[in-house]
Amino acid sequence: MSSIDDEIKQEVAGNKILIYGKGTKSAPRCGFTAETVQFFNKYGHPFEVINVLDNMPKRDALSKMTNWPTLPKVFIDGKFYGDTDILDEMELKGEVEPLLKTAFGE
Repeated sequence: MSSIDDEIKQEVAGNKILIYGKGTKSAPRCGFTAETVQFFNKYGHPFEVINVLDNMPKRDALSKMTNWPTLPKVFIDGKFYGDTDILDEMELKGEVEPLLKTAFGE
């Protein structure tokens, strides 16, 4: 396992909600990352956004690890969920809030 894979695993383990995207939480650099930040802002739980634009090896490793080619990539409680297209569908089914409550021990 590469050091990049180890770094990703540590980041995922260290954040209940982790978004790998383009830009940061305060300065998203694409509409999809901005949309994902807005999605999680409404729930009020802490989350982190890691910019992978300047780290192509990490971006490539994430794509291989998740078998998901596009950004952003969302992890909740250590599990990969995809992007906001998937999360929007989950939200419509009422699945997001219980998932977050479990992740945050509520």
